[in-house]
Amino acid sequence: MLGRHPLSNPDESRYAEIPREMMVRGDWVTPRLNDVPYFEKPPLVYWMVGLSQKLFGPGEVAVRLTPTLFGLAGVLMTYVAGRRLYGRAAGVGAAVVLGTSLLYFVLSRILLLDMVVSVLMSGTLFCFILGVREATGARRRGWFYGLYICAAGATLAKGLIGFMVPGAVMFFWLLVFNHWQRLRPFYLPSGLVIFLALAAPWHVLAAQRNPGWAQFYFIHEHWERFTTTTHNRAEPLWYFVPVILLGFFPWVGFLVGSVREAVAGGWARRRENAEAWFLVTWFVFVFLFFSKSQSKLIPYILPLFPPMAVLVGRSMARRWGAVVGEPFRVGLVVFGISCGLLAVALLTAVFKSGVIRDPAQAEALRPLGLAMAGWLLLGGTLTAVVARAWGRVGGAALGGVTLVGFYSAVLLAAPALQRASTGDLALVARERMAPADRVYHYWGFFHDFVYFTGRPVGLVSYTDELEVQFLEPAERAARFIDDAELRRQWVEARRVWLVVRKKDQRRPTTVFADQTLRYHLIAENDDFNLLSNQP
Repeated sequence: MLGRHPLSNPDESRYAEIPREMMVRGDWVTPRLNDVPYFEKPPLVYWMVGLSQKLFGPGEVAVRLTPTLFGLAGVLMTYVAGRRLYGRAAGVGAAVVLGTSLLYFVLSRILLLDMVVSVLMSGTLFCFILGVREATGARRRGWFYGLYICAAGATLAKGLIGFMVPGAVMFFWLLVFNHWQRLRPFYLPSGLVIFLALAAPWHVLAAQRNPGWAQFYFIHEHWERFTTTTHNRAEPLWYFVPVILLGFFPWVGFLVGSVREAVAGGWARRRENAEAWFLVTWFVFVFLFFSKSQSKLIPYILPLFPPMAVLVGRSMARRWGAVVGEPFRVGLVVFGISCGLLAVALLTAVFKSGVIRDPAQAEALRPLGLAMAGWLLLGGTLTAVVARAWGRVGGAALGGVTLVGFYSAVLLAAPALQRASTGDLALVARERMAPADRVYHYWGFFHDFVYFTGRPVGLVSYTDELEVQFLEPAERAARFIDDAELRRQWVEARRVWLVVRKKDQRRPTTVFADQTLRYHLIAENDDFNLLSNQP
């Protein structure tokens, strides 16, 4: 069902459009969005999405294969790590927990960078903890080389945090628990050669070909993103707490007991429970790092999920083979309570005015939201009751059925959750636009229009996040115009196309307030108009 709904605007369309432009230009070094250099992120995801587009075409399935396949790889990787650390049953449990966690499930089906970087960062840390357990030899060397490869991949996926965050986790675990002797050997010289051979070439080429790239990439996109509110993504310190509580559904009720069990004995048994303490260190550092950051988005916290999954999977495996214990039963009861809270949240979202900004979207979601809430209430209640009465088998089975039904409904609801799209207007425009026509977006930038028409546009009184400083002044002036310049071009003989939000077109401060401005409505949908100065 990856192709059941169109690409979202702006995120998915942006990350589909950049690789498309790379393919058109044959330039795999300089990412471009709307024919403007775009250096916010490194290119690994663009390369992989571009390869998928070459193999399978430009459709939604092709561009979403990258996060989906990486999500699957993360599940399998977590299975391997859980199995080697705590046994096969724990590995299976960890894989099931990760793959069915709500946030992980959702983000594996959306074209964003975060699933890729999360899996590669997790691979770095899993390779480390599995490597330090091995004696000197080929197997240890293999794990550490895997560490350097994953770190390089994470760096190429989202920048310096790809190696700095995992490196900090490893450092603090070694420091706090005094495991320095376990680090030797870690094959640093050959590992650095591998890391630099993979991660450095693009950075060097990007700097050579684009003056000003280094300052923008290292200062603006790394240092200022973490330390300032420049990117307008500041949130309170506790922002990720509810994200974890909801995103780790349905397993959040098992988490505290699993951690307590894994580190039983506390500091006195820290060497005996070294691997569990590493997973806890991983969780704590990543949580604190992103909580402290001045730039916060929900997907940033995804690297926490693999260590949580391994800890819960370990506990589940231990409890499953014995008489069901209190932590297991408590976890199932909390699952029932979580289902009830999620049902209330769903009902509030679709029935309370203003929670979903678009009233038409809220109305379209009401039947499915009501059905989902009813299913969660019924399944959660029965799971909690059966778990208390008959133990693990019945409770787990009902919980599984509830979960499958809920996630199926999430997939069915996905098209109605889409933001306003210009994709249908783009298909109309693509058939009628001539190469010499001018195309503008008014007071906005609609990424999916560019992707589906396959041509760049100009913007009127707007620049979005486009890095126009990398354009020549003449090109910038020609493509990024104001309302007065649009009015001047509108009355020329050359054809001009304009995409505008309907709500913006009605504003009294726009060019459309001038009753002498004549335009032709070429196509429309619920949210946008496609206009032209000619019929």
